[in-house]
Amino acid sequence: MAEIALVTGAGGTLGRELAERLSKAGYRLVLTGRDERKLIENRIADALCIPADLSEPDAVEKLFAAIEAEYAEPATMLAHCAGSVMIRPLHRTTVEQYRSCMQNNLDSAFFTLQGFVQALLKQKKPGRAVLISSIAARIGISNHAAVGAAKAAIEGLVRSVAATYASHGIRVNGLAPGLMRTSATEGFFAGEKAEQQIAGQYPLGRYGQAADAAGLIYWLLSNEAEWITGQIIAVDGGFSTIWPLAKR
Repeated sequence: MAEIALVTGAGGTLGRELAERLSKAGYRLVLTGRDERKLIENRIADALCIPADLSEPDAVEKLFAAIEAEYAEPATMLAHCAGSVMIRPLHRTTVEQYRSCMQNNLDSAFFTLQGFVQALLKQKKPGRAVLISSIAARIGISNHAAVGAAKAAIEGLVRSVAATYASHGIRVNGLAPGLMRTSATEGFFAGEKAEQQIAGQYPLGRYGQAADAAGLIYWLLSNEAEWITGQIIAVDGGFSTIWPLAKR
């Protein structure tokens, strides 16, 4: 029987792209997200769809209980694509905005990964998980205080959990993408020259697409990456590491 892959944030562009790849490869899918309407719109045939706010521990507990009830075995693959972006200077960030950013990003990652690991340990199964960080956790980018802090914490979470459960055959890795054009970031591309200006920030000359991240997530979840754990891999067109000479 095919393994079970859990994709969070499945109502978004990245979650949908990854779910389609996993479905074509024959994995059994569990898709979850906060927006039930988007989840239904993005539904993939035969996938188990469970709307849930993963920043709430009770909702996470119900999610994994539903997976066990449906399949009598845990998901052995987790792609945590849920999260949010908030670009706002520190001095103008309200308490509510800060806490929402932390809940959407760090809390949802922590509780979902916790439930995933607990389910694997209960049935003594190995597994693989991938969480999403950001280049804002690696280098200073203006007006990214809250999301940069949340994503940096996710990177610490990845490394700690990978170290703790390596002996159980549980691999945990992360991605730190640059700006990808998705339904959540479409607003950044408004304006006549926005697309050109955004693309120009990246050494490879273009901004990211969901497929760029989905391909790497898929590989990290596969057995081809069985000797890789505790890593945060940048998918950013060179933004965080290289600055080529300016063209004249």
